[in-house]
Amino acid sequence: MENSEFGADRIDESLRLLADLGRDFAASLDIDQTLLKAINKITEYMDAEGGALFLLVDDGERLRCEACVGATEITGIELANDYGIVGRSVQEGKGEIVRDVSQDPSFDGSVDEQTGFTTRSILCAPLSISEEKIGAIELINKRGGDGLFDKSDLHLLENLASSAALAIHNARMAQELVEQEKLQRELELAAEIQRNLLPPDPDEKSPIFGVNVPARTVSGDFFDFFTLEDGRIAFCLGDVSGKGMNAALLMAKTASLFRCLGKSLDNPGKLLARINEEICETATRGMFVTMAAGIFDPQTKKVVLANAGHEPPLQRTGSNQFVSFEADAPPVGISPFVVPDDGYPEIDVSLADGPLYIFTDGVTEGSLEDGSMLEIDGVKQILEEHGKLPLPARLAKFKQIIDRGDGKLHDDLTILGLDCAEDLKIPNLEIQVEARARSLKTVRDLVQDWMATERINQEITQDMILAIDEACQNIIRHAYQGETDQEIHLEINRENGRQIDELHIYLKDFAEPVDFSKIKPRKLDDVRPGGLGTHFIQEVMDEVEYSRLADENCNLLSMTKVLE
Repeated sequence: MENSEFGADRIDESLRLLADLGRDFAASLDIDQTLLKAINKITEYMDAEGGALFLLVDDGERLRCEACVGATEITGIELANDYGIVGRSVQEGKGEIVRDVSQDPSFDGSVDEQTGFTTRSILCAPLSISEEKIGAIELINKRGGDGLFDKSDLHLLENLASSAALAIHNARMAQELVEQEKLQRELELAAEIQRNLLPPDPDEKSPIFGVNVPARTVSGDFFDFFTLEDGRIAFCLGDVSGKGMNAALLMAKTASLFRCLGKSLDNPGKLLARINEEICETATRGMFVTMAAGIFDPQTKKVVLANAGHEPPLQRTGSNQFVSFEADAPPVGISPFVVPDDGYPEIDVSLADGPLYIFTDGVTEGSLEDGSMLEIDGVKQILEEHGKLPLPARLAKFKQIIDRGDGKLHDDLTILGLDCAEDLKIPNLEIQVEARARSLKTVRDLVQDWMATERINQEITQDMILAIDEACQNIIRHAYQGETDQEIHLEINRENGRQIDELHIYLKDFAEPVDFSKIKPRKLDDVRPGGLGTHFIQEVMDEVEYSRLADENCNLLSMTKVLE
């Protein structure tokens, strides 16, 4: 009876110790202090003279003592991952009991020789989770009696080590999560700083516009432009070698140098040479910046352009031909001695011949829907197909087309355009799709893109997409009585005059004539399914009208949205 009660008490004490260890690891963000507290509690509980907790480091190549208690201080000592009794326990994944160390060839007595401490018996248990090896707990000399551990001690330490391993694993994961969240906050702050370094979007009549889309949170690409006192426009676009925070920091410095020095040095070649000197003094070895910079004169429509090792800028001429301008000098940051005394070479480009585009390799290397890269031919094709769009809408097409690829940017996407052309107008959106549910995603995507080119705010855009989607679903369900190969035609245009700014949306179906008097939104307190789409359309649109076009043999839904 007494032995039974003693065993129950021992189990109860063990459970309390395990609970204490779990709470310590969960409550503390200082894992080193928690490891010390854990080995201290385990050593005391096991009634040992000393204890040490070893963890694998250097990708599992070595064992390091992270915490110890007792007569000897060995914190920080490192061993090969298979060295001695503790290494054997880790590698074999099982506990070790050495009742008399003098009889075990694996025992290393060098520590005893240095400290004067006498090791008589060692107890060791591995720390592991499933197949993952974490380290081991080692206890030295049991207090009292002959100072030797027995098999019951080993069994108890193995149980304690198993729970401690789980607690350490969870604590590490929690610590990694905290570090990741901290890093994410820092990256988001860095990204915000970077966005603030980019110039604000100019008005729609501006001859210059840029787009920057980071592949990661922060970007190594940048562009900038600003108006000089005499009305000319200074501009640049750059691409820092590498990725991550180092590239982002160099990007910030280079962009800041351009804006600072560019207001006094209005010669692009000399400006790049001056930036090169500054970057060479401080840039990390091996890092550089490909960069194009120029001055645009709106009066003469001429650009003075200098290229420091960047992708060749591309001009689309009036005859639908493309002219590229290769770099004649190395990137910024390579060496101050490779730049001619009079600065980087300059060329003159007349925008009267056509618009000029400067871009990073993230544009040409963007993935398309079929998995191929856009490449320079793809860039030319986009510029040909959408050359009549306003400059902001034209540049936005690159992101839209690449986004329809694998959904990921493999490099930062940055493009800057200069165009003197006037009276460019966004064409109407016209879509023809089969009356099937699967077609509606295409409709939504194309409407989203068109609204973006028109710079219509996101709230109105989402309302319009939902209203059009509801109307198309009603056509499929009610006009066509289900999915069919017949078509739905959608057209959207914008009437934007001095006293009016509104969207006109037209949806046609070629089903049998509809009794429009029956198309009414049902009351909101009617809980039956269906019918709320019509109510939503009435709510978000300023005008809704149904009609039958006899000459086209179709039903027409006309909707108008007044833009504020």
